[in-house]
Amino acid sequence: MLETQKPLPIYTSNGEAGAIFVKPYIFNLAGEWIGWVDADNNVLSVHGHFVGKLSADRRIVRKREWGYGRERKTPPPAPPAIRPPTHFPFAPTLPELPTYLVDVLIEHPELMPSVDFGDLRDDMD
Repeated sequence: MLETQKPLPIYTSNGEAGAIFVKPYIFNLAGEWIGWVDADNNVLSVHGHFVGKLSADRRIVRKREWGYGRERKTPPPAPPAIRPPTHFPFAPTLPELPTYLVDVLIEHPELMPSVDFGDLRDDMD
């Protein structure tokens, strides 16, 4: 399935590529799976926790005062790691975010760890 999808950069507000989107999966720039996007454009971590929304200009944003009260979702099957592209197209001119939104990849990258990292993963027995 991943071979048929073109990797798309997810940009940060400063115009840099911060992650890679291969529908529905999100990978970090090293090619490790860090999250996925559901049908409502909600971005969830590999551990099933809500992270934010994928905006129309391909940024991951969340409200500055968003609580952690959302129900955890079951992640999809883990995809294989990808080989990230060596370069990305320049970001389009991105508008400034409203003050009530934050760019997750800049201000809260810890919300999107890879499978074997993260404070919100299940405890091992």
